[in-house]
Formats: sequence, structure tokens, C-alpha cells
Amino acid sequence: MNCTYISGPMTGIPEFNFPAFNAKADELRAVGLRVINPAEHDMPEDTPWGVYLRKDIRILMDCDSIYMLPGWSKSKGARLEHHIACELSMAVIYGAPE
Repeated sequence: MNCTYISGPMTGIPEFNFPAFNAKADELRAVGLRVINPAEHDMPEDTPWGVYLRKDIRILMDCDSIYMLPGWSKSKGARLEHHIACELSMAVIYGAPE
């Protein structure tokens, strides 16, 4: 599919950290990358965490790389996405040192 999946913390962050996800998606698209941004998924706010993460993992499987937003290592979901990407030898791009 040749795309980059954006991963980072959402739970417990104002606006679910969507502004950071959207800004990074815009930046990556501006340099010509195809981006999958979980903040753009149209899911109700009350969707259970596990349901949301299962959908994101399925989408991640179709990407070639993952971009880790700052704070990712404090997020259970982002750590899982990172682990999957590493185990599958996907390119991992870090937004900032952890």
C-alpha cells in the first residue's frame, strides 16, 4: 500500500491529541507521503478502546512505515503499534526522542 501510519498517545489528552495527529499528517502529505491518520477515522467518541485499537491495527498492517508522535511510549496503544511495526520490520520514524 506504500503508506505511513501515524501513532501516538490519545487517551487522557485534550481533544484526544487530534491536533498533533492532524498537523503531522498535513506535514507528511505536503512532502508527498500517503498518510493514514487515526484521528481521521470516523468513530464515535464512546467507542470502546479495544474496538478502536483493533481497527487501527488492521489498518497499520497495510502500511509500510509508522510515524511515532512525541509521547508515544506513554501510550499503551502506541506501544503496541510500535511493537507490531518493529516485529514486522516496518520502517519506524520517531518524531522526538523519548
